[in-house]
Amino acid sequence: MTFTEDEIAFRDSIRRMVARHVAPIAAEIDETDRFPTELVRLFGEMGLMQLWVPEKYGGPEGNLTMMCIAREEVSRVSPACGSIAGLNTMFIMPLLHFGTEEQRQRFLPVVAQGGVVTAIAISEPQAGSDVSAMTTRAVRDGDSYVINGRKQWCSYGVEAEYIVLMARTEGERGADGISAFVIEPKRMKGITFGRHERKMGWRGAPNTPIFLDNVRVPAENLIGEEGKGFRASLRALDLNRPTIGAQCVGLAQGALDACVEYAKERRQFKRAIADFQGVQFMLADMAMNIEAARALVYECARAGDRSDWQRLNVLASMAKCFASDMAMKATTDAVQVFGGYGYTKDYPVERWMRDAKLAQIFEGTNQIQRVVIARDLLAA
Repeated sequence: MTFTEDEIAFRDSIRRMVARHVAPIAAEIDETDRFPTELVRLFGEMGLMQLWVPEKYGGPEGNLTMMCIAREEVSRVSPACGSIAGLNTMFIMPLLHFGTEEQRQRFLPVVAQGGVVTAIAISEPQAGSDVSAMTTRAVRDGDSYVINGRKQWCSYGVEAEYIVLMARTEGERGADGISAFVIEPKRMKGITFGRHERKMGWRGAPNTPIFLDNVRVPAENLIGEEGKGFRASLRALDLNRPTIGAQCVGLAQGALDACVEYAKERRQFKRAIADFQGVQFMLADMAMNIEAARALVYECARAGDRSDWQRLNVLASMAKCFASDMAMKATTDAVQVFGGYGYTKDYPVERWMRDAKLAQIFEGTNQIQRVVIARDLLAA
């Protein structure tokens, strides 16, 4: 992958920061499942959390390529911490593409200051891959909407100042009738949170159910047209999926680097295991697949930077699906290279394997991504 001089300088600055601030705490965050607030402050100061806020609103005005670079580099040691880079993207995108100028002037300068946690709430207990089955409802009442329902798998929602929330404003089923709202969980009455999900991996990135009981939201917090929120969520997902692919490339690269170092040091039968062709082939396959995934991720990022929405849609599914499948295979092989030690928590490869599994599921399961790809192929 060829980067510009500015992109290389950006990458190298993040790489230095990761070595100093993220690598020393990555294992502890996985062990304790705590949300690393110190990284929120640091990433905010560096402009990483609010990377996509335009300069006119006080932000760095980054792009999708920079987002992928940031997430790849942090994810080499911790994909959970990698999610904090560009964390506010899913909140920013619906406002930029579908919100009013008044909404952008109201929310984006606050996010641009850094250190503000935001989230997006789409999924529900019975509406995961099938978003059209959403039942959380918003009813117009004068100059407000009253929202009732429940959201599931809202990453960072329990920590968020602002959440873009999808709710049904008309109909009982289907994509039409879903609207997008900005809610403020720390200031609006009727919003409560359930128990933190106890996840196998991606620990330190909280997922907590949200319960909405007669939550009154001002009408000016409606993003775009009523009933068009599903379109806003699709655009946000298309722009975020390649960054998930970048995280998978990062964690797989971290696993490969660890394997190469370990294979040179570990000795069996009076030889380093790196001398055995079986191990060499595993490392070679990991390296080839990582480079292939990286090329696909950044081709997708370039399409996003060109606003090539039609190409982005299918490339986003390809990048997320291929990279996460690759990461699962690479980290499984990494555990094998480490042998019995790979199965212990004394080494990081088992953590990366657990993290890789989630990437095949969230932001749209890989089965759904294949449906999107096939649909595009057969549409001609």
